[in-house]
Amino acid sequence: MPIEIEAPEEKGYSTIKFNLAESSVRDIPLKNINVDLSELVLVYGEHKGKTELREAIVANSNLDAANVLVTPSAATALFIIHTTLLNKDDHLIVIRPNYGTNLETPRAIGCELSVIDLNFEQGFELEIAKIKAALKSNTKLISITTPHNPTGTEISTEKIKDIIALAEKQNCYVLVDETYRDLNFQTQLKPYYAELSGQVISVCSLSKAFGAPGIRTGWIINKNEKLLNDFLAAKEQVIICNSVVDEEIAQAILQQGNSLLTATHAHIRENFSVLKNWMQSQPYFEWIEPTAGVVCFPRIKEEYKINLELFHELLYEKYGTVVGPGHWFEKDKSYMRIGFGYPEKDELQTGLQNLILAMEECLTNS
Repeated sequence: MPIEIEAPEEKGYSTIKFNLAESSVRDIPLKNINVDLSELVLVYGEHKGKTELREAIVANSNLDAANVLVTPSAATALFIIHTTLLNKDDHLIVIRPNYGTNLETPRAIGCELSVIDLNFEQGFELEIAKIKAALKSNTKLISITTPHNPTGTEISTEKIKDIIALAEKQNCYVLVDETYRDLNFQTQLKPYYAELSGQVISVCSLSKAFGAPGIRTGWIINKNEKLLNDFLAAKEQVIICNSVVDEEIAQAILQQGNSLLTATHAHIRENFSVLKNWMQSQPYFEWIEPTAGVVCFPRIKEEYKINLELFHELLYEKYGTVVGPGHWFEKDKSYMRIGFGYPEKDELQTGLQNLILAMEECLTNS
């Protein structure tokens, strides 16, 4: 999947005026974080991650630092989980659309995949019956994401409990990619799902909600000591430990998390209002309204037949605007991920208007 080579940072931020492709909030400068690195000794850090950082990750939960493995990004966490648990004789159940690593790493391993597609017509709702029907004797892992990228929808806690019950009966694991959990701008923050069972593996990071992708800090949470040690062994083969600089900054961010998130949520709510009003006022696009996170996954209505390659080319080349095209998520280009947490309000407004301008130009040329 070509998502990374087409990402805004690879296109070059200087070529983009209105960035609606990002799935995170705006990146924060180091000066906004109260952290002093002058006395930090540049040693090998704790292989599991700095104890105080792991404590901060599970603060206000029923978990403790022993349940946490800090990794250099959530993407690395997903790679570690898949390569530790799966081999070519195993079976994985994974939902789609999804972040590329959750599909491509298992494919590279050569394991059998059962892909459960979330459909626009069903409101991107996950059907438990489809997971149950897909289970096999060699099923090793059920992979889900909530809040979901790219749709911004959520799986209810009740459904997740049903999935966990299936996994416990099957003696397999449930991977819950929770990277967007702190972007609950209109709902209550849910506990990590790893609290519910030793069969559940939660993954999260600082990249999306805290605007700190540059320090590459994510984590795995699981209550099974042996399993977490297996993940640690895999991490040690790749990188040994994290950057102590990254971990120091990450700890400071989490310790200031409430104040940072308060401002972030206010910004998201304002931008979401802009996006929602725009969706209701324009004729060309339809969506399933997101409930959490900072992305949605609208599509061009079927009655509008346009050259989709031209649409995305015009959007970028002429209007300086980018979205996440549907093929990033193995859907056609009539779908697009729109990120509403990264842009400033005026950037979002202009970028959305540019979608209409590009659409109307394509209709004129069709």
